[in-house]
Amino acid sequence: MTQLPACIFRVSAALALVAALPLAAQAPAKRPIGLDDLARIKSVSGPQISPDGAWIVYSLGTTDAAKDKRDSDLWTVSGDGSRHVQLTRGPEGESAPRWSPDGRSISFLAARGTEEEKKKGAQIWLLDRAGGDAQKLTDVKGGISDYAWSPDGRKIVLAVADVDPADEPEKLEGWMRKTAPPIVLDRYHFKQDREGYLKRFYTHLWLFNVAEKKAEQLTTGAWNDERPAWSPDGRRLAFVSVRSSDPDRSADSNIYVIEARAGAEAKALTSFIGPDSGRPSWSPDGRWIAYFQGDEPKYSAYNQSQPAMISADGGTPRLLAPGLDRAASDPILWSPDGRSLIFAVEDDRAVYVGRVPLAGGPVVNLTPGRRTVSGLTQDGAGRLALLAGSPTEMAEVHVLGADGLRKLTHHHDALLAELQLGRTEDFTSRSKDGTEVHGLMVKPAAFEAGRRYPTVLIIHGGPNGQDAYRFTFDAEFLAANGYVVLLINYRGSSGRGSAFQKAIFGDWGRKEVADLLGAVDQAVAAGVADPDRLGIGGWSYGGILTDYTIATDPRFKAAISGAGSALQLSMYGSDQYILQYEQEIGPPWKARDQWLRVSFPFFQADRIRTPTLFLGGEKDFNVPIIGGEQMYQALKSLGVETRLVVYPGQFHGLTLPSYQRDRLSRYLDWLDRHLKK
Repeated sequence: MTQLPACIFRVSAALALVAALPLAAQAPAKRPIGLDDLARIKSVSGPQISPDGAWIVYSLGTTDAAKDKRDSDLWTVSGDGSRHVQLTRGPEGESAPRWSPDGRSISFLAARGTEEEKKKGAQIWLLDRAGGDAQKLTDVKGGISDYAWSPDGRKIVLAVADVDPADEPEKLEGWMRKTAPPIVLDRYHFKQDREGYLKRFYTHLWLFNVAEKKAEQLTTGAWNDERPAWSPDGRRLAFVSVRSSDPDRSADSNIYVIEARAGAEAKALTSFIGPDSGRPSWSPDGRWIAYFQGDEPKYSAYNQSQPAMISADGGTPRLLAPGLDRAASDPILWSPDGRSLIFAVEDDRAVYVGRVPLAGGPVVNLTPGRRTVSGLTQDGAGRLALLAGSPTEMAEVHVLGADGLRKLTHHHDALLAELQLGRTEDFTSRSKDGTEVHGLMVKPAAFEAGRRYPTVLIIHGGPNGQDAYRFTFDAEFLAANGYVVLLINYRGSSGRGSAFQKAIFGDWGRKEVADLLGAVDQAVAAGVADPDRLGIGGWSYGGILTDYTIATDPRFKAAISGAGSALQLSMYGSDQYILQYEQEIGPPWKARDQWLRVSFPFFQADRIRTPTLFLGGEKDFNVPIIGGEQMYQALKSLGVETRLVVYPGQFHGLTLPSYQRDRLSRYLDWLDRHLKK
């Protein structure tokens, strides 16, 4: 080998250094995440891959802070990720994109046009794949909540709500035209968040002829018919419905099949006493239908669905992964050869793509790692597109191939390039009764070992859910402001098996609190959490558990209870969970002592010393604002520092961008005031 003169090395090194200097000078320093970044985060959802796999269409939700509103538009990305096209730009949101069977058109749902047209609800619009303006395809009263193309593209099955005469004032008489008539109710389940008070109007299936633009009703009855799916030959439809004598009193949904013609009678395929659900999925040869079977009805709040299949003509169902003690989730897809099924699996902070062979065997994890996936979609050749994200990456469209996941969309790359995110680590603790509990700890980016930090326990809702490997703005925002954040999957959470979920059945606020306190103890023992600067908070069941915890232990110096409750007895008949209450606890006149026991945060309010901020939506029917009002009043009467924030016109989840920002601003202000004195 010929040795080059040393001077050449010196010159080359100098040139390399000079070339690198401009790049280093141009690279801006990364910064902590801030409130202004909340409006820059987009939501990627509903991916659908074209039949030939060449394109994926999806919805992109964005925020207009100046107009204080969110919008969603349709985008497409090529299968190799090289091309991105925005398809819609209107002020009305577009959702539920679907490819026509020939792949030439894209359909979607939107409520567009005049005010009268918008009152009819969402309709199907059709957009040529080659471009141009979208054309309105349907015009049905009641609005369309779901739909599916027939395999030949000639028909579309629609899920359409019955029309309430009160929504057609022109047909009313006298004073009712100008004054809203009284709401008359006679249903067992009579209220639902966002939907309001429930009258006897239901969702049924309609058949729409694309060429003639005519719709005819397919199903009727005092129940909801949902999640329709066509058989491969286009002659039959499978769907999900609860058809007991009083569907409001039952969680026994079943899979039904009906011929795709007006006047046909539906036939029940399944008869399991609990939920048979998910969108039914026909095998490629049309002989079988795959779906999800849940738990028995009394465990409705702790349901763990399992993949199942049944003959399209009826018979005995078969559980496909009896050894899988984890929740499987929609959609469920057949491999093109019909030999295996693919679905998402929730597993201890992760959500992965699982595949199970029909011949038997364990579920194979196709996407291992610290991430979560959702929105699986498949082309004719079996190529998978989906959403995937992690603690440091917002969900984006990916494709899954033999070499693993490949990212196609990059809507957050520019933002992430600016941010210095916190350090998300796995966290394990043990409760006083010996239960091992898993979660996550988010540390400030500049975390220093050996230094104790103010620490906030942020509790997820549900309880049937989990803090997972996904980007969480709340945790990142608090970490950016100097807090260590604990995200703990207490008993009742999903991802750790059925027994772990059902451990709190009929016994709320005891084992969960033990798990939360055990996690805090571990964070203190590890030298991370400052025992004198501990905060706690959550929304929904997270707010409820906040109330339970501060009534149990006085160690927290600040608490935030969002959309929570403590006097659970007062929730009976006030919220939307009547069926769960009567199945899990029993009616108050039969189970008074148990109702009083699970209401202990209110009856032990005089033990609370923690300054607490209560928040909620004015129109929340999920956990009504009365739950926060009662605790606010109790602490106010006791002289404990407290504040109540009511968001006008909001439901269980805040939707106005300004209110979402306000919530986080108040979180930080409350915590700083009490933990950073």
